[in-house]
Formats: sequence, C-alpha cells, structure tokens
Amino acid sequence: MHMTTQVVIKFDKKVKDQAMKRAKREGIPFDAVINIAARAYAQNRFHIDGTQEEKFNAKTAREIRAALRDIEQGKNIVSFKNRKEMDDYLLS
Repeated sequence: MHMTTQVVIKFDKKVKDQAMKRAKREGIPFDAVINIAARAYAQNRFHIDGTQEEKFNAKTAREIRAALRDIEQGKNIVSFKNRKEMDDYLLS
C-alpha cells in the first residue's frame, strides 16, 4: 500500500492553466502529471536544467544591464594580485 501526502505548489498561473488544459485534453488527471514528473525526477529519469533564464523585475534588470555595461567598459572593477591585497583593500 502506497501512502500519499498532500503538497501545496506555487505555479505560474499561465503555466498551470496550459498544463491542466493539456492533461485534460489527453485524459490524464493533473495530479497524475505531477506524480509522474516527481517519480521520474526521484528515479533520475527526469533532469532539470538549472541554467534556465531568470526573469527579473524592471528595476533589477536595469541594474544588471548597468553592471554588465560597467564590466564591458572596465568601470567600477577592482582586481587584486592575491588574497592579502584583497583583504587589505576590503579592510581599509
């Protein structure tokens, strides 16, 4: 006998709606889709790509773009020859 447990999962509404619509179209209960995915992941048959693009809010995206421009232009960059030099700089 298999024990079951209830899990509360936060989904992007659009993704959840699309997944539920597909499951219904294919005649599969949505909880079965989640169970199949979790079981496959637990058995190492399903892998997550941890490099998916992160979605940032507008302010964070602007700050990241500005930091990347600074890096490209060599601005606001401090480099150190060794750990002691870095420690001295940070402690000054």
